[in-house]
Amino acid sequence: MAKPPRFAAPRRWFGAFWRVLDATRRTLLNLLLLAIIVALVVVWFKRGPAPMLEKTALVIDLKGAILEQHAGGARDTALAQVRGDKTETMQLRDVLTVLDAAAKDADVDRIVLRTDDLGPTGLAVLREVGAAMKRFEASGKQITAWGSSYDQRQYYLAAHASEAWMHPYGMVLLDGFGRYRNYYRDALDKLGVSVNLVRVGTYKSFAEPYIANGPSPAAKEAESFLYNALWATYTGDVEAARKQPAGSIMKVIDDLPARLTAAGGDIGKLALDNKMVDALKTADELRQTMVERGAKSVDGKTFRQVSFEQYLSRQVQPLTGDAVGVIIAQGEIVDAASPPGTVGGLSTAELIRKARQDDAIKAVVLRVDSPGGSVFGSELVRRELELTRSAGKPVVVSMGNVAASGGYWISTSSDEVIADAATVTGSIGVFALLPTADKVLEKVGVHTAGTTTTWLAGAGDPRLPADPRFLALLQQNIDHIYADFTGKVAVARKTTPAKINEIAQGRVWTGAQAKERGLVDRLGSYGDALQSAATRGKLGKDYRVVYIEPEPSKLQRVLDAVTGGVASIVTERVDQVFAPVTLTPKVATEAQRELSWLAGLADERKPFTAIVHCMCGSP
Repeated sequence: MAKPPRFAAPRRWFGAFWRVLDATRRTLLNLLLLAIIVALVVVWFKRGPAPMLEKTALVIDLKGAILEQHAGGARDTALAQVRGDKTETMQLRDVLTVLDAAAKDADVDRIVLRTDDLGPTGLAVLREVGAAMKRFEASGKQITAWGSSYDQRQYYLAAHASEAWMHPYGMVLLDGFGRYRNYYRDALDKLGVSVNLVRVGTYKSFAEPYIANGPSPAAKEAESFLYNALWATYTGDVEAARKQPAGSIMKVIDDLPARLTAAGGDIGKLALDNKMVDALKTADELRQTMVERGAKSVDGKTFRQVSFEQYLSRQVQPLTGDAVGVIIAQGEIVDAASPPGTVGGLSTAELIRKARQDDAIKAVVLRVDSPGGSVFGSELVRRELELTRSAGKPVVVSMGNVAASGGYWISTSSDEVIADAATVTGSIGVFALLPTADKVLEKVGVHTAGTTTTWLAGAGDPRLPADPRFLALLQQNIDHIYADFTGKVAVARKTTPAKINEIAQGRVWTGAQAKERGLVDRLGSYGDALQSAATRGKLGKDYRVVYIEPEPSKLQRVLDAVTGGVASIVTERVDQVFAPVTLTPKVATEAQRELSWLAGLADERKPFTAIVHCMCGSP
């Protein structure tokens, strides 16, 4: 009988041990996997914020301007934070979402509106927010507005609250609408810069600051008509919201010296006596009153509350289903791709194309807040909307603060145009500026000469005087673009170019004035535009709203290089001219911006740029 191998027993022992070890390992890994799955399930069912308690006050602390969308890309935001810039903005869509959701939320029993940090916001957007505040009040709940003081924009929203409170040392400042502009004709003459203007439109006053020392009679007429109408809208809204008789605001302004004397020089008491505010209270008195009306916070230090940001994070929209696609056109219109805050012809056209090719999107809303800009960029956007309509998807334009010139151009290819009564629109006109800096160069001892095979080689060169033949060609092209512009408007408005020409000529109108002249279909809100698009797209009651926005680009520039031959020389000369003069930062910044814009035109690679821009904004 053979003897067993020498190491058979150890091998059997080691094999048994390994099998036990392997089984233990598998068991432990399976238990670990099971624990992870259980943890994920628990997190899934417990995700989201904790439930709100009843008698919670929603605190809306307005921060910065209320815009259609945040401007700039992710890198712009990061750079701003690195530089210490704390420019904040809020999106109109978010404010409306929060107000409308809170109206239906049983746990939110009131709103506290704080307006101290509200920044520049257009009247049309203020009207949207004011209407949403009234919808909240219609649910039987109260809004208390509080401010240390109120400027014109802040007061518009405070007036729409159930009650408006102000610090006893505060003031309500209503100074009306209008503007003073800088005119640079003499300054440019000193610089040696010649500005050659080619335009169509009697009221196309964008370029007047560069060719004159004051506004033309036509510009004065148009602006007076516009601002008076906008002011009437503002005062009418505020007086209605405050339940005051028509004309009461102007009476206070006209009698201000006597009324302030009657109030003993107390500006806060002046506001209270004239029913502009309901009470003069400090911030701590506001907190105590909210505790008495509602409930204390968990720590007992203040009233039970939820912030705007916290409440917004609770609002969740379905991720699937048929939808209305919204594309924001905010800012100046340029040819190329651009981040939010500017309407890039290429990038905005791409967003429209994306919406058209998405089967879940049944209709498109173009939300416009733009004073215009490049003709080519405007046409890229308009053409893409035309293709969207041809593909069977309805397009509704919703005009916000401004939809003028190029902003109106891109609105012409739509099934319906809805404007706010306070929208600034129209400005159907075209111009081109050809700045030349030959005299600037002569002043610094630089002379330009050379040999070319044709006269066109130097036609757009800003170092040379403008060639009359080139200016004549330019005028013909601008005339053609204007005819094309009015023709597109005539087709959209179902009328003739001749009739459009009568109300065009570069003149701006309010939304209400535009409706009277057939330039828009009806007056209404952003919500009206969404509903119209949903109806046209045959969507049900519970449709989704999807915002089609660009993805952040990895190639987005961190900084823009803003040099160039003529621009750098002109900028240096501007500094020399204004150096002996003490200007306030606001005036200096405005002058630098407007003159840099002019210098930038001279550095364009193209011989000239046709522009459809109103140089206007919502007051």
